[in-house]
Amino acid sequence: MRLFVLFFIFLSTLGVAQKQKKNVAKVDSLNYYIELSNFNSKTNNYKFSLDFAQKAIDFANKTKNTSAQAYAHLILGGIYFDLKKYDDAIESYYRSVSLYNTIKPSSQQAFCYYQMGLCNLEKGNYLLAENYFDKAKMIYTAIKIPDAIGLLNLQKGIVYKAKGEYASAIPIFNQIIAKPDAADFSKTKAEALYQIGTIELQNNRKNLALNYLSRAYALNAKDKNVDQKAKILLSLSLVYEKLLDINKAHFYLKKHLQLKDSIAILNTNKLGSEDYAQFKDSERLKTIEQLDKENKEQQKANKVSKLISILAIALISILSLLSLSLYKNNIIRNQSNLLLKEKNNELILAKEKAEKASKARAEFLSTVSHELRTPLNAINGITHLLLEENPKPSQMNYLTSLKFSGNYLLTFINEILEINRIESSAIETEYLNFDLKLLLANIQNSLKELASINNNAFTLEIDPSIPDYLLGDPTKLSQVFLNLINNALKFTKNGEVKVTLSTNEINEEFTSIHFKIIDTGIGIPKDKIESVFDSFSQGSIEINRKYGGTGLGLTIVKKLIDLMGGKIKLESEVGKGSSFSFDLSFKIGNTHTTAEKTIDYDDSILQDKKVLLIEDNKINQMITKKMVENKGMICEVIDNGEDAIEAVKNNVYDLVLMDVHLPGINGTIATQTIRTFDKKTRIIALTAISLNENREMLMSYGMNDVITKPFDPSDFYKIISSNLARKI
Repeated sequence: MRLFVLFFIFLSTLGVAQKQKKNVAKVDSLNYYIELSNFNSKTNNYKFSLDFAQKAIDFANKTKNTSAQAYAHLILGGIYFDLKKYDDAIESYYRSVSLYNTIKPSSQQAFCYYQMGLCNLEKGNYLLAENYFDKAKMIYTAIKIPDAIGLLNLQKGIVYKAKGEYASAIPIFNQIIAKPDAADFSKTKAEALYQIGTIELQNNRKNLALNYLSRAYALNAKDKNVDQKAKILLSLSLVYEKLLDINKAHFYLKKHLQLKDSIAILNTNKLGSEDYAQFKDSERLKTIEQLDKENKEQQKANKVSKLISILAIALISILSLLSLSLYKNNIIRNQSNLLLKEKNNELILAKEKAEKASKARAEFLSTVSHELRTPLNAINGITHLLLEENPKPSQMNYLTSLKFSGNYLLTFINEILEINRIESSAIETEYLNFDLKLLLANIQNSLKELASINNNAFTLEIDPSIPDYLLGDPTKLSQVFLNLINNALKFTKNGEVKVTLSTNEINEEFTSIHFKIIDTGIGIPKDKIESVFDSFSQGSIEINRKYGGTGLGLTIVKKLIDLMGGKIKLESEVGKGSSFSFDLSFKIGNTHTTAEKTIDYDDSILQDKKVLLIEDNKINQMITKKMVENKGMICEVIDNGEDAIEAVKNNVYDLVLMDVHLPGINGTIATQTIRTFDKKTRIIALTAISLNENREMLMSYGMNDVITKPFDPSDFYKIISSNLARKI
């Protein structure tokens, strides 16, 4: 029944075409033939579209109008392009542009060059394609048609991407994406989003790829371009597959296949191979037919009748083959769906096992690190108190060694926890406005003492073209620099450590910066370069014993740079030094920012201040109370949250030191309750922060600041003094 309906539609279309042919004799003009050619192209009657395009060429040749001849060949090239006959399309466009080159530059001439670029892009001739796009851009610029430049830039970006030159392609796509949404620009902008999304997918930046492709899919809905929609759906399926979201991956893959099927059905209505061969034969015979006009007309009539018969037979054959193909495809699809379902179930089970293992590992490390911090706080605190009480000279070496060991163990625990946070995706990249040059200057000042210990020259070289303010994550960037520069200064003696920053690329919105840290230290053997970024790797046992360290710093550096979208590189030679380099991209930030005002204070502000300490551990009670009283403060101790609430309600305190983990009501709930009746008293959290805690979470309960256990005495007093100064 379906074949019969399609055949009826086909015969009806032929009838309309024959009526149109009868009218040709009555209305003999270039515009009329081109209008009929365009009408038949839109209705997928490419046989008649080609016939009327050829009639337009014949008519233009008779009138000897150069502009008309060029335009007629341009129309024929467009039909070949739709039929994906790119060689024939290039030949027609070449004839057209040769004619246009003899007259005044026009938008049709520029469009012809643009289409030649598209044809060569489809054939993989990227250099030719880029050349033709440049010619089109020159003409559009000369005749002042700026709206076409965006589309040309898009195609140039696609050429760069096809050649693998992502650094050149990405800024072009970003410029198109940054333009305001417009109804006539949605297809171009959607294509730019799709192209940059596929680049991010190839670079395994799955979340960025998903963001760009989702935006492309939303814009495509406005334009309703089915070919573009099909490839966006396929890319979305691949992204979700990499994100292990199998349900969404299958959903978008299914929509892609449905759309491709519909496109395939539409494509079957295009010109068949026999019809195309017939037309090319007729085109080659034009020169001979022009010698005898009457004979040519008769041959045309015979060919039309013959073509009608051939097309009818061809259509029935094609429809039969299509039905058979659809039947076979349906069987294959059902088999593929069953296989895909089995694989999906296997992936889901594997994903659940991996998540359970990762969660168990994270919880174990979090618990171990938290439990280690509490006794370590006692060790570091008691060591500090003993050093403050003028110990005997014979005891100084023991206490100094104990302090060093405690600090080393604390660093080790912190780095293990940091790696675990990064791997568990508990850490996210921030985008803050910060002064890069000031950040590096502060780091240089903080490491001057370490540089002088090993008699090293420590210098900064910053490209002046780098903007002062950027949008990025200054905390993670500082962590990267501190680790790399610390290592460079530690492994270098009587040498030089240099940090250089240079610009890879810069425009009005983005900049790419090349960072490099160079030292003249001991260097790294070639066989250790690949493993130096592995956890607990330090090159050799001898290096670990001589220089110390946990072997986790470079692991953290690599993971943080990966998180910020870069890739670290290492070059080193034993005895001559090492060079670490990486590239990062930033948005250019605001040039005017309001810096947070710092508050000056001294120890006098601590005198006679009344402090409430809520702490359940007896040793920590003793240590913290002693440290508070050593600065002339009055300290009251409570060991649970319920009594702490009553104490704050019935007394006036200058400061509350609140342990987070308490028996009964914990510190966060106690603070939240206190804030219902007391908004002014400064409350500082005391906590051995674990994976499930962070500064923002604690502050959300009403705490004013956080002191991490085990705490450094100088930081402890600094935070307390700062909060008391703010209260005043």
